[in-house]
Amino acid sequence: MPARFDLVTIDSPHTERLAAFWSAALALHETEREDGDRWIVLSSTDGVRRIGLQRGAHRPGGTHLDLVCEPAEFDVEHARLVALGADELSPPRHEPYGSIVNLADPDGNAFDLCAYVH
Repeated sequence: MPARFDLVTIDSPHTERLAAFWSAALALHETEREDGDRWIVLSSTDGVRRIGLQRGAHRPGGTHLDLVCEPAEFDVEHARLVALGADELSPPRHEPYGSIVNLADPDGNAFDLCAYVH
């Protein structure tokens, strides 16, 4: 059987803080925890593992998450994520395909909020 995608893992010295942020941002809940805060897994309501947080050195990389919302929700969702602790890396852009804003979580990991025009 070939390798398959399991979940996104973020290395951070602040697993509790990031677990709280990503749980609130994506309506996930904790389903696994090992050694205090060394390993935390966040899953969707249907039990699918989505994000693993592993205590370790913070190493921002060349990958990021793309979050999506409806175009009518873009401004409210953008404000909600910033209120949760996201940093805006650049102002929102409105492109022919929809709206996008580049953000970073409280540990500096980049992610985008996208609202695609259907």
